[in-house]
Amino acid sequence: EANSMLTGLLGDSSVLVVDDDVHRDRRRLMLAPFARDAVAAQASTMAQIAADNIETWPVSRTFPVASKMSEITLEVILRIVIGASDSARLAALREVMPRLLSVGPWETLAIANQDLLRRGPWRTVRNAIDEADRLLYAEIADRRADPDLENRTDALAMLVLAGGMTDRELRDQLMTLLVAGHDTTATGLAWALERLTRHPELLARAATAARAGDDDYLDAVARETLRIRPVVFDVGRVLKEPVELAGYRLPAGVMVVPGMVMVHADSQVYPHADRFDPERMRSATPSPSTYLPFGGGNRRCLGATFAMVEMRVVLREILRRVELESTSARGERRRLKHVIFVPHRGARIRVRVRRSVTDSVEPGAVSCPSGGSTTGERRADPSCPPQNG
Repeated sequence: EANSMLTGLLGDSSVLVVDDDVHRDRRRLMLAPFARDAVAAQASTMAQIAADNIETWPVSRTFPVASKMSEITLEVILRIVIGASDSARLAALREVMPRLLSVGPWETLAIANQDLLRRGPWRTVRNAIDEADRLLYAEIADRRADPDLENRTDALAMLVLAGGMTDRELRDQLMTLLVAGHDTTATGLAWALERLTRHPELLARAATAARAGDDDYLDAVARETLRIRPVVFDVGRVLKEPVELAGYRLPAGVMVVPGMVMVHADSQVYPHADRFDPERMRSATPSPSTYLPFGGGNRRCLGATFAMVEMRVVLREILRRVELESTSARGERRRLKHVIFVPHRGARIRVRVRRSVTDSVEPGAVSCPSGGSTTGERRADPSCPPQNG
């Protein structure tokens, strides 16, 4: 219910806007494509997408890397989650999705009030949604007609194969994954590079880890980035019944939002909390109640494992393929964009030189304690859910 304002874009069957039994059933259907083994199988494709993009980066010129991260994460979703391969359709999706994801407060008002979408000033938003829908429905039709469906590895194919969802319901989940999984991961990556380039020793260590295939350290960089620069600040819940909280009696219908930024900056939980220190994430696993970049509870982000693997793989490819210059410039301020905090100057970086990549580090294995190790990673993936008992 707390996400109901997004219904105009995501659709009324999106896993983000349904509640209770419907939410439980929808979430269960969507688990398979984001299980650790399924994600690990896609890591090499993530790496190639990142490598292709990095080849286009300028050398010896400062540029905002946030836009490059958005290109990478959008391509990952289009090719791995949706499974798009038709060149014309891919090009159309690359064009329309950034338009939908870059709407401002004025357009967001219309998405929250669907009647406005039919009126003049907001018709461009409606047209963009309609164009995205046309392309997504075409992908759904292709998947339903694919005689080789069982051998496909994209998330859409797995959802179609699982059954239980209409075309409209599939469309709503795809739009949700595009909206929720694109800007968030891209922004996390941008903040990671913004932080690393302001800490020369950590940048050097991360580059060494990337070349050595030390995923432990790259995981720690990603996790610490999401602590000190949380991307999403609003994971609200609407109370269904009165609750007493910190001495206050809150009635049903009130939205409660955890102070994620404040929790992540609590020095009692994270000593020297204002310090960017990936080592803290190697020495201890934070409690789910004090580390909230993916929310929590039964609505914790479905794509948490996917996002963490993607951050690790993309960071590795960047640090293997280019040498970044450190900077003494002040850190970039947070700027609110919809419900996410982005670097206000786009996370400006500068490539000193390109590196020759001669090794063959295996990208992104995932292994959780409950079993099912994939390519022999040295420890459990940090995005794995907590184990009980």
